Amino acid sequence: MVMLLPAMAGAQHLLVPMDDDQSNQLKAYGLTFNALRDGNKAEWFINYRGGAYLLPDLPDLRKRATLDGVSFEALDNGRLAIIRAEIAAGNMDAISLERAPKIAIYKPSKSPPWDDAVTLALQYAGIDFASLYDEEVVAGDLAKYDWLHLHHEDFTGQQNKLYLGFRDTPWFIEQRDVAMASARKLNFPNIPAMKKAVAEKMRQFVERGGFLFAMCGATETLSLAIAAQQVDIAGSFADGTPVDEAADSKLDWDRSFGFKDVHLEPSPFVNSMSDIDGHQVNVPGRRQPLGQFTLFQFSAKFDPVSSMLVQNHRTVIPDYYGVTTSFTKATIKPGVTILAQEEGAPWAKYLHGDYGKGSWTYLGGHDPEDPQHNIGAAPTDLSLHPSSPGYRLILNNVLFPAAKKKPLKT
Repeated sequence: MVMLLPAMAGAQHLLVPMDDDQSNQLKAYGLTFNALRDGNKAEWFINYRGGAYLLPDLPDLRKRATLDGVSFEALDNGRLAIIRAEIAAGNMDAISLERAPKIAIYKPSKSPPWDDAVTLALQYAGIDFASLYDEEVVAGDLAKYDWLHLHHEDFTGQQNKLYLGFRDTPWFIEQRDVAMASARKLNFPNIPAMKKAVAEKMRQFVERGGFLFAMCGATETLSLAIAAQQVDIAGSFADGTPVDEAADSKLDWDRSFGFKDVHLEPSPFVNSMSDIDGHQVNVPGRRQPLGQFTLFQFSAKFDPVSSMLVQNHRTVIPDYYGVTTSFTKATIKPGVTILAQEEGAPWAKYLHGDYGKGSWTYLGGHDPEDPQHNIGAAPTDLSLHPSSPGYRLILNNVLFPAAKKKPLKT
């Protein structure tokens, strides 16, 4: 049920709350994004009512909010002034949102037998995006976009070692054959060589000012592929031999996002890539149980970027597995911002960092509303989870690039 205040004479603004008074948090992101896309300005009230949005009071926005079940409140200038004073006095801030970012998702043309939580989130919220894959990335198409998302993909070229359990399934054979065809078309000797070239293009995208958001296995394997530009870490997929024991020392972590001192998984018969992932969900005997993770609370005025990325109506969120579920703290570089972690555990869940002129954000796990996420499971129906706090973290990242950056306060 949509909750809104009666229309007021002289109302000029719409406040879109993001606390428990909001009936559909996820579609509220879409309302705000599309207002920006249509040329309107907006503000993000950080730490105020769950990270509320301020939009102009326009008939089209009211109509869309009503159709989408998004709660809003009409404000006149007097009421807005009171809110601004409250924000100025507390651990809150008003961030201007100026332009809807151009969004791309790295995904194959034919969907694999698992869902992509970001695709589901954008589709449910009504946010437009483009899809691209290896051939488009190698051709330089990333330059057309501001924001890039990666999910389950394995940039080492080992296809998440799914050959261990699925080598004879039609979908795995088809994915392998399509990847091999693309590698040949692009003049690469094999899939690992192509995927490392794609990873390098993504590194350059961030270095030049792009925003990259990754979940699940892409967080780990992208980092490995970038660090291993001069090292073969995927020989196990190509010929069944173990990774070179000296490969760890040859990885160049200065070039990569987020991690350091990583130990590669040497065996081609163990379904793990490295010790980055703390939960090791696919390795019997190593698998760690799920707990819950807590979002850090940052100073909105002194650390607005981190504050934007953790906006939520919940601070404690149930954990969920993925090919890479979490990030072992011992492998996280100094200077990386930990946005969420499980209390008392040796891993973090949510990371952010700057790189060159751009930035990257990693969120562990595959689907916030599907804790086990078995291959072949039906996609999550977000109409059943319109206020999912885990999915809110994904959509925070979509709107974060729209923010006008303020000078840091000292």
